[in-house]
Amino acid sequence: MNRRNFIHLSTLGAVASVIVPNTVFACAPNMAGGVYYTKESPGRWSKKVGGHLPDISVTKRASGVRIKVMTPHAMNGYEHYIIKHVLLNHQFEFIAEKSFNPMQDKVPVSEFSLTNYQGQIHVLSVCNKHDTWLNTTIIT
Repeated sequence: MNRRNFIHLSTLGAVASVIVPNTVFACAPNMAGGVYYTKESPGRWSKKVGGHLPDISVTKRASGVRIKVMTPHAMNGYEHYIIKHVLLNHQFEFIAEKSFNPMQDKVPVSEFSLTNYQGQIHVLSVCNKHDTWLNTTIIT
């Protein structure tokens, strides 16, 4: 390859790396990070919904709400486990997260306390083999 072709291709690659991601992700501004699976849209993991979709329970308290998240997934050491739970607000903005140690945590359960929050809440459950799963609930 001559120098002129090399410079031309390098310039095109640099421009594409700026334009393409913005174009692709602009189509889905409400997605949490761009890619996740749900009960309704499990993609290639249709047989994995039961063990990967986070279960959300909300308990009202005088000081706010307690959100308990449990993913019914085995913790098989570093071979196959739930990495973390992530709590997001109605605009998919980060609120909190809990990471799991597969050598110590027997069950992927996390608890979050929120004060003065109402509306939709999103929870992500991240598996090291079967990607990220999203479930949603509404806090009234």
